Amino acid sequence: MKAITFFFAMFLATLAGAQNDAISKYFQKYVDDERFTVIYVSGKMFDMVNKMELELDDEKAEAIKEVVQDLKGIRILVAEENGLLFYEEALKAIDTREYEPMMTVRSTENENVQFLVKENGDNLSELLLLVGSEEEFVLISFTGNIDLEKVGQLTKAYEEDGKAEENDNHRP
Repeated sequence: MKAITFFFAMFLATLAGAQNDAISKYFQKYVDDERFTVIYVSGKMFDMVNKMELELDDEKAEAIKEVVQDLKGIRILVAEENGLLFYEEALKAIDTREYEPMMTVRSTENENVQFLVKENGDNLSELLLLVGSEEEFVLISFTGNIDLEKVGQLTKAYEEDGKAEENDNHRP
């Protein structure tokens, strides 16, 4: 019985790794393709930012630091041609069934947006954004331990700052 449990656990771990591997393979396929703008930020960069002794008197800066402290990486691919082709290809390469859709948009102008999340208990382990239109393709993958409460605090900090700027602009 222990052997069956062990093999089942190994099978599940392989499946979990395969999804991340699918995004990595798709990213690697185009990393040297000149048609793409490619951005990769590793977990080491976030570790370095977290170890810096920054004087954060700004609520936004503190909120950003709280959100990024558990990120393991960000991958971004952008193509400004053949967007629908790359979008469809990404959907075939990445098993989106492992994600929960947070937002889906499909317009009559052939513009598609999928904002997907992969959960890990109360937090998210990945946020995945796929955008495809005739002119543009975008893939953005945030991985790590993403705490939605901290993301909410970041959003609130920016909303409050925006309201303050708006009030300043309306003063005579």
